[in-house]
Amino acid sequence: MTQHPSFTRSGGRAVNKRSVLKRHERVDLLRKRGIWTEASSIVGLPKTKPEE
Repeated sequence: MTQHPSFTRSGGRAVNKRSVLKRHERVDLLRKRGIWTEASSIVGLPKTKPEE
């Protein structure tokens, strides 16, 4: 099965850009922004946009 042209770059390599972060990536990002502390719950993290 072939890929749709919108999923590939002009060079032929597939685009590797995710719009959803994994939990540990979200915690690292929130920690860097100063929002998450060690006392915070890992459940119910706020939504975050990935940094470009």
